[in-house]
Amino acid sequence: MNQERIYKVLLGPHVSEKASMAAEHNQVCFKVARDASKPEIKKAVEKLFNVTVEQVRTVNIKGKTKLTRNGLGKRKDIRKAYVTLAEGQDIDFMDVE
Repeated sequence: MNQERIYKVLLGPHVSEKASMAAEHNQVCFKVARDASKPEIKKAVEKLFNVTVEQVRTVNIKGKTKLTRNGLGKRKDIRKAYVTLAEGQDIDFMDVE
């Protein structure tokens, strides 16, 4: 997997209360591309952060329909990946090159 594809697969960390609770179980949550597969996500995280990934779980979230002054609008659909790291592994987002 080339460096360009890594940045297209991983769009950024997803910070929420649920993601913070998952961090207690050695999991990290990322926003990922809609067409990214689990093996691609695993390779991207391992190459970018130099960690060992045990498991990848993905969730597709439908965007909310909201009422705007122009009628109905819709937020974007997103895809999240919960990545379980090996025991003793950790990702520090401030230390990434």
